[in-house]
Amino acid sequence: MTSISLRKQNTRLPPEVNRVLYVRNLPFNITSEEMYDIFGKYGAIRQIRIGCNKDTKGTAFVVYEDIYDAKNAVDHLSGFNVANRYLIVLYYQHAKMSKKFDQKKNEEDVAKLQEKYGVSTKDK
Repeated sequence: MTSISLRKQNTRLPPEVNRVLYVRNLPFNITSEEMYDIFGKYGAIRQIRIGCNKDTKGTAFVVYEDIYDAKNAVDHLSGFNVANRYLIVLYYQHAKMSKKFDQKKNEEDVAKLQEKYGVSTKDK
C-alpha cells in the first residue's frame, strides 16, 4: 500500500536503494517457504538465495521485482524478530561485498607467503 503512494508522489530514492536485499542474522534452520512468507508480504519476489555453507549460513539474498517493494521491506523488516533473532536487512552493495572477499584473499596470500618464507607474526 505504501509503495503505491511512493510511486504516485514520484519520490526520489536514495542511490543505495536497489531491488536486491542482503539479510543477516537469520536462524540457521529457516526454510525458503518461511522466507517467502516473511518477505512476500511486501511485494512480488523474483528470487531468494539462502546461504548454506559455513561462511554464509544465517544470511540470504532477496530479490524483488520492484524497487519500491524492496524499500518497503527494508523499512518494515529491519529489526524484525524471527525465532528470537532480530533480522538485519540491508540493500546489497556490490562494491562493499567484493571488498570483503578481496580482503580474505589478501589475508590468505599473506599467510601463504609467510609460510613459504618462514616468517611468523606471532614472535612479536
